[in-house]
Amino acid sequence: MIYKGEKIDVECKKAENQVPKSVYESYSAFANTKGGYIILGIAEDKKKSQEERFIVQGIENTVKQIEDFWNTINSGKVNTNILKDEDVFLVEEDNVSLIVIHVPRADYKLRPIYIGENPYKGTYKRNHEGDYHATEYEIRGMIRDQNPDGNDSLVLEHYTMADIDQETLRHYRKMFQTRNPEHVWNFYEDKEFLESLGGYRKNRRTGIEGLTLAGLMMFGKGLAIRDEFDNIFMDYRDESEVTSEIRWNDRVTYDGTWENNLFNFFTKVTPKLTSDLKKPFRLENQQRIDDTPVHKAVREAFVNLIIHSDYQLDAGTLKIIKNTDGFEFANPGILKLPIEEIFRGGNSKPRNPRMQTMFRMVGFGDNAGSGFPAILDTWKKAGWIMPELIEDAVLNQVTLILKTVAEERKSAEKSAEKSAEKSAEKSDDDLPVLSERQRQILSFMKDGAEYRAEEIAENINLKGARTRQLLNQLVEIGKIRCTAATKNRRYIKIT
Repeated sequence: MIYKGEKIDVECKKAENQVPKSVYESYSAFANTKGGYIILGIAEDKKKSQEERFIVQGIENTVKQIEDFWNTINSGKVNTNILKDEDVFLVEEDNVSLIVIHVPRADYKLRPIYIGENPYKGTYKRNHEGDYHATEYEIRGMIRDQNPDGNDSLVLEHYTMADIDQETLRHYRKMFQTRNPEHVWNFYEDKEFLESLGGYRKNRRTGIEGLTLAGLMMFGKGLAIRDEFDNIFMDYRDESEVTSEIRWNDRVTYDGTWENNLFNFFTKVTPKLTSDLKKPFRLENQQRIDDTPVHKAVREAFVNLIIHSDYQLDAGTLKIIKNTDGFEFANPGILKLPIEEIFRGGNSKPRNPRMQTMFRMVGFGDNAGSGFPAILDTWKKAGWIMPELIEDAVLNQVTLILKTVAEERKSAEKSAEKSAEKSAEKSDDDLPVLSERQRQILSFMKDGAEYRAEEIAENINLKGARTRQLLNQLVEIGKIRCTAATKNRRYIKIT
């Protein structure tokens, strides 16, 4: 990790005699982003190249520094300690000691993790450039996510039934009645019907009543939605078979011809997404069934986009792109759960549970946490590339990529890439550029002979830690190989 340099989940710090104060900024940043490793005992020389920038120096007083770190992390320096004993450990080799602090991603119910007493001053996040102060919008988003009741129950004062698009609600109620013909809600007036769905609410403590965030965003008039949520955009583009002159074949975004609420967006775009999917002939009760697991999976992905979006961020787009080889769904807001837990399923934590209920009552979506595993299973049975879920904690965006491409094609492409890489390795024009010190090491080493790192360091007049770093780089690029894992390690030049 050290030799590859700092990145979004690795932070190196010098820490000669004491734990640097910046360690706690990195702790906050990793906990609020994707987790990561803080490595103490590494010096940095920013004047040198990326390959030679980090120098393993080690730490002398490891016991004291670890003790100081635990005392500080438990003393109120940060609002919450999320570390276990095994998250702080030593890495030792050839009398060099490093302290490694593994910071997991904090549970959404605990974020933000911050320094001091003010989250708006002490909350950090992480990007590829390092730690940065989280914005007010990001911090508010973390605080909103702590709410076990979700985000979409928020009562919007002064937004009434007059702000509901009657045609959208009529369309929804017709679908609801078809699916639930005996349901008592079918006899309710519109306001009572919306109240039952969670689209209209009265706060009994304050007396304030009105449409909820869910009610307005799902069924509201476009103008009313833009008055309250002008930061959010909806955009669908069909980019299949595009050319340099044509950027898309079809697009649905706000153009004044439709009330741009979420339910309208869903019902307008879904047929366009699934129109090219294969529909094998199948009869059920003498009726042709055009729906397939793939159709259901694509709709599930669309519903997930809507119910997991954060509509109160400073800016965001619900973006759907249809390509020749698949689909891309992007929504504003980071993941509430770790990716591996989402893939596993069984735990549904949408930001907008009332929207989820609204979709479920007309046959779309699933609130048992099985929706995403069902997508994975459908794609696996079809023999397609595994769906990819990408979280961008800097842009506050999550993207789901569904490729309708066979796994065999992906394997073939990888094999072709590997063959190209091997050919490139044999080309003198594409050999990796070596530093002066690396060339010095290779000149010293004789073909077939075994060398200890200390022996090489002594002969080229360089410190042992820096020599080991250079040797590991040469191992990584295939110039030398090593014969053991720890203290008995020997290095051999590859001819």
